[in-house]
Amino acid sequence: MLSRLTRSQAVALCALPVVALIATAAFAPLPFSVAQPGMTANVLGDNKGTPVITVSGATTRDTGGQLRMTTIEATGPDARVSLGDVLGNWFRTDRAVMPRGSVYPSGDTVKEIEKHNEAQMRQSQDAATQAALKYLGLKPDKVRVTLKLADVGGPSAGLLFTLGIIDKLDGDGGGGDLTGGRTIAGTGTIDADGKVGAVGGVALKTQAARRDGATVFLVPKAECADAASELPKGLRLVPVTTLKSAVDSLVALEKGKGAVPSC
Repeated sequence: MLSRLTRSQAVALCALPVVALIATAAFAPLPFSVAQPGMTANVLGDNKGTPVITVSGATTRDTGGQLRMTTIEATGPDARVSLGDVLGNWFRTDRAVMPRGSVYPSGDTVKEIEKHNEAQMRQSQDAATQAALKYLGLKPDKVRVTLKLADVGGPSAGLLFTLGIIDKLDGDGGGGDLTGGRTIAGTGTIDADGKVGAVGGVALKTQAARRDGATVFLVPKAECADAASELPKGLRLVPVTTLKSAVDSLVALEKGKGAVPSC
């Protein structure tokens, strides 16, 4: 049949399946999520009318400055992400195209994912409380800490929760604020022993932090390169590996004395 066609007709006929395949791929759902800078919240203040940190069994102090935890917003686990969505967002500095499995546990329903994220948040809050009280030498059976942050899941606020508890109870240890009056933002998981872990999405979180007034961003040291890749002007990166290194860096910034590491 092709022998009876002109060369241009044959090429056009052969190209039809390719065009159809490209058209199908352009609209077919792909296993990606598109993320962007999300909300931030001052853990020293209120969130939706409720204090983020409440302490009983110990005297708390009035705090100045802010400690802002940061988030990213990603397309939902059941959202359709097409080739056009991927290509349209791939080169934007305020967007990131990420494998869906790196954002959501694969194979889970939306409700199961929500429960998983809620469980991670509870574990993060427990670890943050333990790390803070251990750092301050306080006994958990005498001091009770309640953490509430609406509409946020996952473990990435652990470091900021811990610093917020310390600032409310002890400040910089000498009567001053741990923040030094600044707006400090950051991210990082934390365990009960005060070890800080990586979280992902830090380049987008730095943008959210600067948008909401932060001038300093605490980042897990392992993610320095990612954080620096799209660093907004006016935002200083401070790498941390442990709770102690984070506190030491903040105190050094506040007092203007001592070395403060950088990425």
